Amino acid sequence: MNNPIGIFDSGVGGLTVFDAIRRSLPSQDIIYFGDTARVPYGSKSKNTIIQYSLQNASFLIQQNIKLLIVACNTSSAYALDELKKDFDIPIIGVIESGAKKAIKVTKNNKIGIIGTEGTIKSGAYEKVIKKLNENCSTFSKPTPLLVPFVEEDWIKHSVTKQVLEEYLKDLINYDIDTLILGCTHYPVLKDVIKEIIGSKIILIDSAESLASEVLENYPFKNSKNMKGKYQFFVSDNPEKFKILGKSILNLNLEDVNMVYFTEGWVKKI
Repeated sequence: MNNPIGIFDSGVGGLTVFDAIRRSLPSQDIIYFGDTARVPYGSKSKNTIIQYSLQNASFLIQQNIKLLIVACNTSSAYALDELKKDFDIPIIGVIESGAKKAIKVTKNNKIGIIGTEGTIKSGAYEKVIKKLNENCSTFSKPTPLLVPFVEEDWIKHSVTKQVLEEYLKDLINYDIDTLILGCTHYPVLKDVIKEIIGSKIILIDSAESLASEVLENYPFKNSKNMKGKYQFFVSDNPEKFKILGKSILNLNLEDVNMVYFTEGWVKKI
């Protein structure tokens, strides 16, 4: 089946998932949609997040994708069940794969989680972790400023490091040995986070965990001698997306197209 894989995120953060998927499955075609007009999702209501996620998924499914990857943690937390109910193709989110990897690598069963306000408020990671291993303790921290910093390309800015130090100090004091980056924007900040937390705490990159799960569970053609075709769509400011995309991927995104949603597209929840 040569149909493409579809990925959506609230903005550029899901490019970390795109990158992990293209490296794991280099011969697969991928269509990426970043909802740059409505980023960030983390501060929005559950119903709004579901509506946005349904619109994003509907657009990608119109492109005849064979698998939908919900790269946004907030959408995965609030909208995954609704998406699976509404659309008849395989759909995978980032939360379960990240939780499984954290349980696998922790030695002292103390797992930290950082994410948007919406993801942390949902308790989605905690629920999966407790379900899989009730001996694990979780320590969560909302980190709402990080998505705007990444979207503004403040990845190496001194202010970003200062804010991260403030966010992470409590988690470090809880003696965690594992930290889940519960937003696909956050792997872009891995180097800065490692400077702050040191080498004893293992970082769980939800993008890498999800790519491993896709590789394990979906028998797609995987030829290193063939290169897939990539298409990128955004809901606002394609030029800015190209700049950020090059910064994140070290790849020129030459063809980034605009998507316009009609105002009347609403599903009653």
